[in-house]
This record gives sequence, C-alpha cells and structure tokens, in this order.
Amino acid sequence: MDELSGGDRLVVTRARRLQRFLAQPFLVTEAFTGTPGRTVPLADTLAGCRAILDGETDDWAESSLYMVGTLEEARDKEAAARKPVEAA
Repeated sequence: MDELSGGDRLVVTRARRLQRFLAQPFLVTEAFTGTPGRTVPLADTLAGCRAILDGETDDWAESSLYMVGTLEEARDKEAAARKPVEAA
C-alpha cells in the first residue's frame, strides 16, 4: 500500500469495503458463521455498493460493513462502534 499513489490507495480501500459489504449474512453460511442468514433485496445491495464506491463510507471502519444486509445496518453498526463507552 505504501508504494501506491493516493488515488490507487483510495481504490484499494473502497474495494476492501465493498468486499466486506458483499459478505452478507447468507442463508447457506449460517451454519459456519453463526449469524442468522436472510435475503436482502437486490436494490438494497446495489444501493449499498454505489454508496461505497461513491465514497460515503470512506471514514468508516471496514468491520462495520462486514456481515450486514444493508447500508443502513452498516451505518448503525458504525454509529454503535463510535458511541463512547459509558462509565460503570
């Protein structure tokens, strides 16, 4: 990554986010992941892909995009991760 130009680094970063987003909770992987599988409408998947490629998630953690169905779920996961931990 260090040898790539700034533009190339951005492309790689977005590709990694897209790859994680496409690792949705599929029904066939439920036994392996322990995450309940489900069906995500194609329109929601494509909207999430477009948002990632357009840079809307550039400042999110890659983990926020992993094993979610929609971009809204990823947004909620990112917000929860950024929420300050309350003192006990």
